[in-house]
Amino acid sequence: MTAPMQGLHVLVVHNRYSSAQPSGENRVVDQEVELLRAAGHRVGTFERRSDDIAARSLPAKAAVPLLVPWNPAVRTELAARLRAERPDVVHLHNVFPLLSPSVVAACADAGVPAVATLHNYAQICPPGTLQRDGRLCTECVGRAAPLPAVRHGCYRGSRLATLPLAVGLTVNRRRWWSGVERFLCISAAQRDILLDAGLPAGRLAVKHNFVPDPGALRTGAGEHLLFLGRLAEAKGVALLMAAWDRIAADGGVGVPLVLAGSGPLEREVSAWAAGRDDVRHVGLYDPEQCRRAVARAVAVVAPSLAMETFGLVAAEAMAAGVPTVAAGHGGFVELVEDGVTGLLHRPGEPASLAACLRRITADPARNQEMGRAARRRYERGFSPAVGLERLVDAYRTALAARSGGGDGPPPTGDTSTDPRRGTRAGGDGGRR
Repeated sequence: MTAPMQGLHVLVVHNRYSSAQPSGENRVVDQEVELLRAAGHRVGTFERRSDDIAARSLPAKAAVPLLVPWNPAVRTELAARLRAERPDVVHLHNVFPLLSPSVVAACADAGVPAVATLHNYAQICPPGTLQRDGRLCTECVGRAAPLPAVRHGCYRGSRLATLPLAVGLTVNRRRWWSGVERFLCISAAQRDILLDAGLPAGRLAVKHNFVPDPGALRTGAGEHLLFLGRLAEAKGVALLMAAWDRIAADGGVGVPLVLAGSGPLEREVSAWAAGRDDVRHVGLYDPEQCRRAVARAVAVVAPSLAMETFGLVAAEAMAAGVPTVAAGHGGFVELVEDGVTGLLHRPGEPASLAACLRRITADPARNQEMGRAARRRYERGFSPAVGLERLVDAYRTALAARSGGGDGPPPTGDTSTDPRRGTRAGGDGGRR
């Protein structure tokens, strides 16, 4: 194990997503800040909040899209702070919509090396999802200008809303690629897509997200199957409902399905669940309710149609000793070992999902063995201790590269010395 680097000064840069929707990215950023501080590192934050847009005047709201490709005021403010505080490294996360890629220029202005976690595919796809109409879309990948995204209105179904994202991607591509010392992909699947799109191989590393230990493991066989996440088409909610209707028609599986979350399909989910004793729609859970619900689950269900870059809910299930039933693509194939720590279904197929849900509930003894294997997998790959080591290794590599030491050793999160090893698949949530 690599010896930790003590006394680092890190500035974390992040545009927080709206509090109206649960954000795994916000959670990951907060957990990394807490982890670093607990280990004795000095960590500051430079943030903007999407929630603040609502309080702006109408002219200020209208100006927001103009700042998406480039926000000069942010560049000036961040560069001044960097010169005053002189952190060792800047860790960039989301910069949309209020920060913009001008944060990369600010790091260059102040001579501070930057590391960036790529939570989605915003480097090659304006909405960051690699999806259109519920299907994988790579039309813009490799293009100098992502005009298909504008033509199709890929962000929020609007050409006008997509245009600033497309402009920003086009004019800032080289700035990102040359101005960031280390890009942290959260799965090998994501890294492979980005490599094929032309991102510099020597600057891409895999650093899986970590998950805090929930402090309690599942006891017994569990009480319910649990969907925990955004109630949206891309997350496979409609697919899950179709699969569950098949199961119900055959007599059920003996435990209810609990759907926790909010989102654009919330009305449809509530109507579907109304009056049924085999389904419960419980709305948006707070973190403690989430932990309790996971620890009481027979399995967590993650039937995403989007090819997730990671799959945080699967890692959280593993931490509690609970198996996962997940779509067999994207980051899930790195987290869930089929038949060992959970089950993988054929993406987008309700019959396959229904079969896996029947199987995961049919044999309680086998289910509990999967849960124990899932916990062991968590301890090896997704615990805070592992997360801290990989994070500090990434900072060490960025500092070595900036000081003339080359790219340095690969972070311990790398799965292979071959930068193209891993499953070819795609993205996580994207812009919201």
